[in-house]
Amino acid sequence: MSSAVRWAAPELAPPAPVVQEPERHMPSVEELQAIEEAAHAEGYARGHAEGIAAGQAEVRRIAAQMEGILDAFTRPLARLDAEVGDALGDLAVRIAGALLRREYATDPALLQALVHEALEIAGSDQRQVELRLHPDDLALLAPQLAMPAGVRLSADATLARGDLRLHADSVRIDGSLSARLNATLQRLVAGDGA
Repeated sequence: MSSAVRWAAPELAPPAPVVQEPERHMPSVEELQAIEEAAHAEGYARGHAEGIAAGQAEVRRIAAQMEGILDAFTRPLARLDAEVGDALGDLAVRIAGALLRREYATDPALLQALVHEALEIAGSDQRQVELRLHPDDLALLAPQLAMPAGVRLSADATLARGDLRLHADSVRIDGSLSARLNATLQRLVAGDGA
């Protein structure tokens, strides 16, 4: 007979644990509604924030545009304001000039004082001085004026009554009434009050 083989039981390893997939839980209708509401709220919040940012940017753009328009309106007004101020100043000078010319015609002492003031400003160190006056003023003042040596009186028909011009070696004085009134007006505007 044949030989007998002894039988040995096979080694058995413990069975590997069976990994079970978690049971898929299907959401309920309430859970689906909650998810939908959360997504809607999140989308609404994001859209709202983006809308506010876009609206603020548009407001800034429109405000800048309006500032530009207002600036364009105020520039001509400022220029017009300056032109009106200049025109009013010119008108004041003309009115004052007309009034003062009458005074010079009726009171020659005013013009005589102006002549002496111009000669003082020119100084006594000038060798040649020419004092120009309107012919009517010259005729009125010549007999009353005692001119220092080197001063020559001249009639100048281009000058108005009450005007004078002095020409010396190093000095030129525009004593025209409009120049004097403009200088006074400029001092007043500048705040001197003189």
